[in-house]
Amino acid sequence: MTTTPDAPTTELPGRPPVVDPATWQAARDELLVREKAHTREGDAIAAARRRLPMVEFDGTVEVVGPDGPVPFLDLFQGRDELVVYKHMWYDGAPHQGQCEGCTTTAWHLKDAVYLNARGVSFAVLTSGRWDEVASYVDFMGYTQPWYSVRDVDAPVGGEMGYLTCFLRDGDRVFLTYSTTGRGNERVNGSLGLLDMTPYGRGEAWEDNPEGWPEGQVPCWSWRSDADGNATWGPTSRPVPQWTRPGATPVETLGRQGHHH
Repeated sequence: MTTTPDAPTTELPGRPPVVDPATWQAARDELLVREKAHTREGDAIAAARRRLPMVEFDGTVEVVGPDGPVPFLDLFQGRDELVVYKHMWYDGAPHQGQCEGCTTTAWHLKDAVYLNARGVSFAVLTSGRWDEVASYVDFMGYTQPWYSVRDVDAPVGGEMGYLTCFLRDGDRVFLTYSTTGRGNERVNGSLGLLDMTPYGRGEAWEDNPEGWPEGQVPCWSWRSDADGNATWGPTSRPVPQWTRPGATPVETLGRQGHHH
C-alpha cells in the first residue's frame, strides 16, 4: 500500500521554484556545464600534484605497532605507494574524548581494499602512546594498520591532522604530497553526499537560499549525545562511537568542546 504524505500547511521558506520536468532538466544541464569544468580543473590539479618535487628521508625510522617497533618501510607492505592519515591524539583522554574530526577520516577509511587493489597501502599514524592507541583501536573496531609515531620527526611524525602520501623505490622512501584542513574532505564521502542534498551540510559558511534552515558552526554534527542530538557537552561522543559496544553516556570527556 502506498501512502501519500499530507500536503504541508505552509510553504517552505526560501524554497526554490517548483517547475515541470523539462524546465528542471534545462536548469540541471546548465549546472552540469559548471560541474564538468570543475571536474576538469580537478584533473589538471591532480596532474600537477603528480609532478610535485619529492623529499627523500630515512625509511628505516621506527614506528610502534602491535608487533612493537618496526621500520617505516614496513608500512608499504611490499607496495610502492603509501597513504597515511595522521590522527590527532589527546594523552590520557577516554575514548569519547578523542578528536571527532580525525574520527571522520579514520571511520571513512576503515579498510583499504580498493587502494590495495591499485598497489597503494594505507595506515593511520598518531602521536599517542601505543598502549592507549591499541585500546582505542580495539574499541572503535578499526581494522586498518595503526602505528604510534610518538617522538618521531616529520615527515613520518610531526604535526597531526594530515593526509600524506609516500613513494618507495626499493629501500629509498620519498614524501610526495600532504594536505590538511578541508584537503582531508576527499576521504569523507558523507560530506560529498551532503553537498548534493537540498539543505547541504547545514554549516554557517554555506551560501543557501534566503529563508533556508540556518547553518551552524563547521563540524557541528560530528559529536552527539546518546539520542543523536549534536552537542559538545560532557555526554557527547564522536558520532560513530554510538555504534560501538559499550558506548554509553559518560560524565566527563577529559577534553570537552574541542573541535576544529
